[in-house]
Amino acid sequence: MAEDTLAALRSLMSSHSPPLHALVVPSEDYHQSEYVSARDKRREFVSGFTGSAGLALITENEALLWTDGRYFLQAAQQLSKKWKLMRIGEDPPVDIWLSDNLPNGAAIGVDPWCVSVDTAQKWICAFAKKQQKLIETSKNLVDEVWTSRPPAEANPVVVHPLEFAGRSVEDKLKDLREQLLKEKTCGIILSALDEVAWLYNIRGSDVSYCPVVHAYAIVTLTSAFFYVDKRKVSSEFSSYMEKNSIVLRDYADVSSDVVLLASEQLVSVKDEKLAEAMINYPIWVDPGTCVFALYSKLTGDKVSLQPSPLALSKSLKNPVEIEGLKNAHVRDGAAVVQYLVWLDHQMQEIYGASGYFREGEADSKKIHKAATKLTEVSVSDKLEQFRASKEHFRGLSFPTISSVGPNGAIIHYCPEEETCAEMNPNSIYLFDSGAQYLDGTTDITRTVHFGKPTSHEKTCYTAVLKGHIGLGNARFPNGTTGNVLDVLARVSLWKDGLDYRHGTGHGVGSYLYVHEGPQQISFKPSARNVPLKPSMTVTDEPGYYEDGNFGIRLENVLVVKEADTKFNFGDKGYLMFENITWAPYQKKMIDLQLLASEEIKWLNNYHSRCREILAPYLNDSEQEWLNKATEPIAA
Repeated sequence: MAEDTLAALRSLMSSHSPPLHALVVPSEDYHQSEYVSARDKRREFVSGFTGSAGLALITENEALLWTDGRYFLQAAQQLSKKWKLMRIGEDPPVDIWLSDNLPNGAAIGVDPWCVSVDTAQKWICAFAKKQQKLIETSKNLVDEVWTSRPPAEANPVVVHPLEFAGRSVEDKLKDLREQLLKEKTCGIILSALDEVAWLYNIRGSDVSYCPVVHAYAIVTLTSAFFYVDKRKVSSEFSSYMEKNSIVLRDYADVSSDVVLLASEQLVSVKDEKLAEAMINYPIWVDPGTCVFALYSKLTGDKVSLQPSPLALSKSLKNPVEIEGLKNAHVRDGAAVVQYLVWLDHQMQEIYGASGYFREGEADSKKIHKAATKLTEVSVSDKLEQFRASKEHFRGLSFPTISSVGPNGAIIHYCPEEETCAEMNPNSIYLFDSGAQYLDGTTDITRTVHFGKPTSHEKTCYTAVLKGHIGLGNARFPNGTTGNVLDVLARVSLWKDGLDYRHGTGHGVGSYLYVHEGPQQISFKPSARNVPLKPSMTVTDEPGYYEDGNFGIRLENVLVVKEADTKFNFGDKGYLMFENITWAPYQKKMIDLQLLASEEIKWLNNYHSRCREILAPYLNDSEQEWLNKATEPIAA
């Protein structure tokens, strides 16, 4: 099937005008989303690689796929022999590879609706060295050969109530327009789905695990527009938009309206000063989220390319959002504990495991029946059931990473029912999961063993835990970026010559994306761009992965807050983290000799808080289990 797809695409490439020497197939959709709907998974369709990040390149004779360190192992397993894996950070980037491997004047095709302004401009610059050209295809060639492509769904747009949003649309538009004037811009084109949803206090279900709707927005100094498939709009929603002075337009109209905006014909302005600003000021475009197709309709000198102001505004959670996130994480923590109680019992009953608390080999005489076996998928389904019983639950926030033994080394492993592993009492089990609640989005990872962990496994787990504690306890001056803090999570691993290939932390949305920017904690240069600020969320998730053996990761969500320090050098003010995730760490996985007394004190305090916070959500037997899981460790 994959070979037929490549042959069909190469046929379209050769018949294209001009003929294409290469075709780039990005992962992103028309909004540069990380997670995309089923009908937008074009790169997955052509390559067979299911990870969320990657880029496919098809030439006359080769097929290559670029992805990052989270997916090296997964991609190597999923790609056929027709494909070559290109490891980001180790192999040349796609633009350099094309420049080096294709002839002078080569034509490289891409759908301009699936590539950002930043990326397109970078490629154009790189290709110019050999007079190569980036060709904007008028149709997406993958869509032309994807005969079974899922149809577009007409899922309704819904209003996100003020009791959960915490700020009115009127207030958000007022702030945005003040920023437009401050930057001397006349309007902004918004492409990022979570930014549109946040600004207009709306949600949808167009993308699995992400409560967003496929839509664009244009906001000027005097007007606001919302571009959406009108089949998704109810009369009540139309009234809501009208009440907020937002003009409803059809999704496809954004293209022609951008042209009108560029020629000052989209809106009429009576105020003379604003009218003058509309004529003289450029249009704000975020080069990282706006697609090249829309940018191409603007005049270069009438564009201000800079990050969207909404990315930062959205990341600074208001008090209602903070309270909602805390409440969501308490309910979510209760679901995780209930899951661990259930799983502990099942592993002992079915597999003769020594269990969550005791160390020992599984009882080999206790043979389970095939009808009652547990798999990575069946246990993750049970976890979802526990979450679904909680107030305000709306679904998972990403596909649960439920991984046994060697599968844990696949950093973003996604088990499939037909091929997933059976639970194993003698192997490490890693589960990274989260949910969407009306009052917040959650993301948590725990790693456990229901048998007897090896000394090496304990050493690795403890190194990860030490980094997790070290970052979570950090205090740092205002203006500090996540790039500076990233090392705190790695230094304990580095002491043993260990490391991990992914970033350490990402922002988390308020009933929005589980991966939210612009803040991040990472070794990547992009983590230098935005300093951490009070009321931002960020995850703390170091790990270690041993190919063919196991994976270990621990993850909590943190909120940045002001710190009360003894001194205030430079009058900068200092910041710290507040943990909002509650679930125990497995004590039998810890080599206590490697923990400092302060780390043991932190662990005991954290476990004490877990008992106190989660108790009201648990029954007597669950509380008894949690009490045992969180008993103080002797220093």
